[in-house]
Amino acid sequence: MNATPRDVMDDVQPGVPSRIRVLLVDDNPAFLDALGRLLDEEERVEVVGRAHSGEEAIALAGYLAPDLILMDIAMPGMNGLAATVVIKARARAPRVVIVTVSDAPEYQEASRGVGADGFVTKGEVGRELSSVVRALFPPSSEAAGAAL
Repeated sequence: MNATPRDVMDDVQPGVPSRIRVLLVDDNPAFLDALGRLLDEEERVEVVGRAHSGEEAIALAGYLAPDLILMDIAMPGMNGLAATVVIKARARAPRVVIVTVSDAPEYQEASRGVGADGFVTKGEVGRELSSVVRALFPPSSEAAGAAL
């Protein structure tokens, strides 16, 4: 796996990366593939890695330095909420958006409680993910109106 540190920042808005480096975390390989294909269509997004558990997400987050992690909740071993707590406690923590099957209020509340930056159900990911990412990583003024 080739990993490069986060080093290219947008000149117009300091702190907003010109390319959004994304780590995908889910124990379902078919969903990871579908989410990867969806993100491949986004101009500003680069998928830098995939993890299948909370433990793997923690390790890859430290190694790959993503800007954004799309994290499932229910996974074998450490779940996505527990992994989010560990990841968000780090200096220069990435943004974390929980992507899960259920939109139950208790999942949304638990996601906020661990410091997640967003919440999207898997059923709505195709319609909502772009707007969530734009809200977390506003495009530069030159790219406003363009795709992610």
